[in-house]
Amino acid sequence: MITRQYADWKRRLICALILIPILYLLCFAILLALEDQIIFRPVPASAGWLDPPKSLRARNVALRANDITLHAWWCVPDDWDRSHGAALYCHGNAGNLSLCWPALAAWRANRGEAILIFDYPGYGRSDGKPSESGCYTAAHAAYDWLIRHQQVEPEKVIVIGQSLGAAVATHLANEHAHRALVLISPFSSMPDLAVERFPLFPGRWFIRNRFDNVEVLGRHRQPVFIAHGTADAVVPFEHSLTLLAAANEPKKLHKLEGVGHDVVLDSPFFQELADFLDGSEATSK
Repeated sequence: MITRQYADWKRRLICALILIPILYLLCFAILLALEDQIIFRPVPASAGWLDPPKSLRARNVALRANDITLHAWWCVPDDWDRSHGAALYCHGNAGNLSLCWPALAAWRANRGEAILIFDYPGYGRSDGKPSESGCYTAAHAAYDWLIRHQQVEPEKVIVIGQSLGAAVATHLANEHAHRALVLISPFSSMPDLAVERFPLFPGRWFIRNRFDNVEVLGRHRQPVFIAHGTADAVVPFEHSLTLLAAANEPKKLHKLEGVGHDVVLDSPFFQELADFLDGSEATSK
């Protein structure tokens, strides 16, 4: 009897030792296969769209990139001309640009720049499918439209990125002249996030989408302003500390006590940003 029980136990142990690695590899393979769906969460206009208030004066713009059409909004104040400069806004990984109009309205209410916000491939009314390279290409097309069609001087462009958009903005800012880079709830890199979200898997070495902000920001030479909430459960606040250490001067971290991932652009944010920009310009002269 004891011998039979021992044999059953041994057989079960052997099965477990075989099945556990197989299940582990299967789960890891599924995560890798779903990588794009986990990272990119686009909402087409047909599934969710918010019309902007008339006060925002949002004008539809069609951008061309890699033979696809990308949708953008160009939001211009009444008394704006190109000498006032412009802000280029890169939004996060979910939804579409129409869901960002409160942030655009806050920017308009506190600053004088016009704002261009664009959708990545597959988002909102933009053609194509989302990808890391597609996000970068869309940002380049938006920047090119600002410089060529609106004739905004590069030194008067503020590049803004929120969450995933912070990676897009960082990449863009490293390749084009601009006034300053503003990062809101940024992450250090996608491999870092993968390790935090799925610590049991070696995602750092296998995921395709890198969005390596630390590496890129280390080569960036213009002013960097970072805003991050200490209660961010999506991208921990420590990511901004890592980015701040990697960034070159001038740089500033706007610490938002008790704030989560969805940062509201309020008066203190804009006041500290204005002080930082003024101080950066005074230092460079």
